[in-house]
Amino acid sequence: MSTVCRNLKYLRKQKGWTQQEFADKLNIKRSLLGAYEEERAEPRTEVLEQVSDMFRVSIDDLLRRDLSTAKENYLEKRRAQKLGNNQRQNVVFVPVKAAAGYLAGYNDDEFIEELNTFTLPMLGAGNYRAFEIAGDSMLPTPSGSVIVCHKVDKWEDIKNNETHIVVTSREGIVYKRVLKSNRNKNKVTLVSDNPQYDPYPLTMEDILEIWQTDAIIQKMGSQSRLSVNHLADMVTNLQEQVSMLKKKMQN
Repeated sequence: MSTVCRNLKYLRKQKGWTQQEFADKLNIKRSLLGAYEEERAEPRTEVLEQVSDMFRVSIDDLLRRDLSTAKENYLEKRRAQKLGNNQRQNVVFVPVKAAAGYLAGYNDDEFIEELNTFTLPMLGAGNYRAFEIAGDSMLPTPSGSVIVCHKVDKWEDIKNNETHIVVTSREGIVYKRVLKSNRNKNKVTLVSDNPQYDPYPLTMEDILEIWQTDAIIQKMGSQSRLSVNHLADMVTNLQEQVSMLKKKMQN
């Protein structure tokens, strides 16, 4: 068996995928994948590129290295690299294009492992994620910004009126300010910084995960061009909304 065929079969089995499952991920027929694994056909370049992206392994390694050997066990080496870096905390990155998949796989270690990671020197020990946001509901934080945050597990640990990434079964992944209800520990209100968007309530049962903001990463020049008067109006409107919500919660 050629090296590339052996590697395709090895990587599939390491993931516990059937030939049909792997073929579906590669957008090819199961019979064609079977032909690759049995060395009855050579994988096309576009298939090799997909496998390379999927497993973060170079095409050269796929073609030349036996990834199943103890010395070159690629998946084990990758896991060790991810877990063994104690000097800096790995941050799992969730881009906008992965948002739909994240809603189904947020609690799936296999799915999370396939996402890219990066490190930031200012982060200490903890469970961190970074979410790319889209839309203008949190202006002046622009669309395309990356929100770096840490996991919040309890309602009591939510910091009132601070920004959070909230993963919900109803609204998807949203970036909002979170207001806690003084009367009901099962309820929060999500508020946009852009006053053109109305606040809305959520129960804790609607929330799958909640992450508190630690840092915001954005490209230079991506800041919204807002006039001073417009920005002042936005702040005033937001303050009025917050005051009204607080009064409602206290009643």
